[in-house]
Amino acid sequence: MDKTLKIPKATIKRLSLYYRQLELLEFDGYRMVSSEKMAWLCQVNPAQVRKDLGYFGEFGVRGVGYDVRELMHEIKKILAVNRSWNLGIAGLGHLGTALVHHQNFPARGFQFVAAFDSDPEKIGQHIGAGLVIQDSRDIPEISQKKGIQIGVIATPAAEAQAVAEDLAKGDIHAILNFSRTQIQVPEDCMVEDIDLTIRLDILTYRLKQELEA
Repeated sequence: MDKTLKIPKATIKRLSLYYRQLELLEFDGYRMVSSEKMAWLCQVNPAQVRKDLGYFGEFGVRGVGYDVRELMHEIKKILAVNRSWNLGIAGLGHLGTALVHHQNFPARGFQFVAAFDSDPEKIGQHIGAGLVIQDSRDIPEISQKKGIQIGVIATPAAEAQAVAEDLAKGDIHAILNFSRTQIQVPEDCMVEDIDLTIRLDILTYRLKQELEA
């Protein structure tokens, strides 16, 4: 792949979708899959599948398709999920607790190694496998000590910016933000905002359009 080529963000999202479908195909016993079938499963067109994969090299055999296991292996390398990543989460309310216990994270190589909260009644409690909730004020120090690479914010909106700043002080350059507010971070820090209410707004808009049609 040409290192100077900027890959569209939508392509990366689709690669993740392709990988999930490949997992299901492997589970069902498929050894090969065509771009047409992948496109149908992911609700895109075959040319889009080929274009997305083409950013990263030549995969598959014309007229035959893609080897399911080989393509899974290649996509894992592309997405850098062929290794383990250390996560730290701030905010252990209902959402944060659910995230810590979500089995998809360890299955994908994402391990929560630290948990933080500002509520004195929660600090010191055990959560998850060997995790103890620690004071949010200790985020910078513990983040460096634990080698946290990705920070997860699940706090109320009012606390999110302060947590983001502490994560940056802890030398964390990637944040998954579940709080319902935009956070400001240094230029060398990446943020992915996950606002479930926005997703619901999109669904209700589309549903209304369908019903009116």
